Amino acid sequence: GGFPVYENYTAEYFPSGEQKFERLKEELEKARKFIFMEYFIVEHGVMWDTILEILERKAKEGVEVRFMYDGMCSIALLPYHYPKILEAKGIHCHAFAPIKPALSTYQNNRDHRKIVVIDGHTAFTGGVNLADEYINVKERFGYWKDVAVMIKGEAVKNFTIMFLQMWNIWEKTPLDYEQYLSHDLPQQIEGRRSEGFVLPYGDSPLDHEPVGKMVYLDILNTAKKYVHIMTPYLILDDETINALRYAAKRGVDVKIIMPDIPDKKYAFLLAHTYYLELMDAGVQIYQFRPGFVHAKVFTSDDTKAVVGSINLDFRSLYHHFENGVLLHGCGALGAIGEDFEQIFEVSREVTEQYKGKRSMGLRIIQCILRLFAPLL
Repeated sequence: GGFPVYENYTAEYFPSGEQKFERLKEELEKARKFIFMEYFIVEHGVMWDTILEILERKAKEGVEVRFMYDGMCSIALLPYHYPKILEAKGIHCHAFAPIKPALSTYQNNRDHRKIVVIDGHTAFTGGVNLADEYINVKERFGYWKDVAVMIKGEAVKNFTIMFLQMWNIWEKTPLDYEQYLSHDLPQQIEGRRSEGFVLPYGDSPLDHEPVGKMVYLDILNTAKKYVHIMTPYLILDDETINALRYAAKRGVDVKIIMPDIPDKKYAFLLAHTYYLELMDAGVQIYQFRPGFVHAKVFTSDDTKAVVGSINLDFRSLYHHFENGVLLHGCGALGAIGEDFEQIFEVSREVTEQYKGKRSMGLRIIQCILRLFAPLL
């Protein structure tokens, strides 16, 4: 993907949207030069209204604030001309690919990224959008399990570039990258040689390089002991199915955590069509009993992990603009491993008894859904 790897950084993992929200507020308050935010879903409520108040106040203080959200929000969550509302508050704003009543293939490529960049030295990413279900202020589908990670240091340059690449698509006069890349690092990062490495990266449907998918396949194909996965959706192509099955068959402990309460029933039914062939190869599948898993996390062998926006489905792997951060040998891996252990304790394993629970009608529906998998 062309993204460099860094060793001068700190990484902090947040096992819930609530924890990410609290830290995000703290870091936004520290902004002195600029704030970049890019999200897929934005909806007014406790979370967004609180952040919006901070952004508006920071803009009045002279901080350059740029906010971008996916145009799908204009269907139900935000007014169509919401960018003008934010511009009036001093916040530069773009809606990515606003939905228009005309057939166009580009509208299939949504901006699914979740990125915050503060002053060029602090960044957030993960699965958490800007709506109240992500911090469990509003209950939808039981408890909403999500995660995020905060990176500080030189590696934030990758996030800055990702944001500016997307922003400049809609900008008549493209922003100059260099003015946002040369900033002083926080004192606790400057000159520090960190343990391990971090590699923030983006994925685009336009470059014919499925970066997000290849990172996941690399983890599966090089794992020696285990690969543990959290994902809200399981809609797989043959290559990914084979990688999961082969890893399990050669003795790698492969576990996948899925929701027990789905947000999209059709996607949940489709995910179940993959269960048997994965289980037959030795993959263990768990469902998170308290509710919905929206986290997108891979972790392997106590040495690698990925946290980001990339689901295990066709849309994330092929159609959407996505992002993630690969963590290798760094301290945050311990917190990620602990989070998985806690989730396993409150999840139920899908067992062989599942085979006999599907009626003929349900099997027919699932087979039909499987035909449309690449579109879902």
